[in-house]
Amino acid sequence: MDGREQLKQWIRESSNIVFFGGAGVSTESNIPDFRSQDGLYNQQYKYPPETIISHSFYLKNPEEFYRFYKNKMLFPDAKPNAAHLALAKLEEQGKLKAVITQNIDGLHQAAGSREVLELHGSVHRNYCTRCGQFYSLEDVVKAQGIPRCDCGGTIKPDVVLYEEGLDMNTLKKAISYISRADVLIVGGTSLTVYPAAGLIDYYQGNKLVLINKSVTPMDGRADLVISGKIGEVLNSVVLEA
Repeated sequence: MDGREQLKQWIRESSNIVFFGGAGVSTESNIPDFRSQDGLYNQQYKYPPETIISHSFYLKNPEEFYRFYKNKMLFPDAKPNAAHLALAKLEEQGKLKAVITQNIDGLHQAAGSREVLELHGSVHRNYCTRCGQFYSLEDVVKAQGIPRCDCGGTIKPDVVLYEEGLDMNTLKKAISYISRADVLIVGGTSLTVYPAAGLIDYYQGNKLVLINKSVTPMDGRADLVISGKIGEVLNSVVLEA
């Protein structure tokens, strides 16, 4: 049986699917992947991207942090693609229980997904570090230089920077969904970034599906590997089914 046909069958038979995705889910919405050849890691800056988007750099040099963050990490005009729409449809059908994502762009919610666990936070949530006042993505985009609160405090995006830990409640919920899933679909992630990549270890079923353009370290453990763009694959399996 062809991989896509097998996946269609598993989706038809299941009402407990969980999706776990990374940057590759958003590249089809023209949001660059950090680690791809033309991604952020391969562009030249005064400092490497890993340094700029670290907690200590943010504290020491917020102006430089925000210049990079606004130029290279915010895509306010990005629209959901076929992958986001297919997953929202599966949830609407009662088949998909949760989307677990490493992305910070909010496109799953924009597509209509309701149960979205954002491991690395979201650019749509920003808070004053002094008084806790909430600010939107639009507030940050239109701010000159370092975004400031009315109280004078610095506004910080609710995204997990290097050197910061993941939110434990989000992590626990993700582990709970994955450990109880019948089908686990993993897509658009290199599965090399921990602790997120380690979540797969909690899956106890026998329908682990990997959808990726390139080989991952977990391919040998998967029950089904489909090579291709995540949007195209999910579109043909879900939206055209």
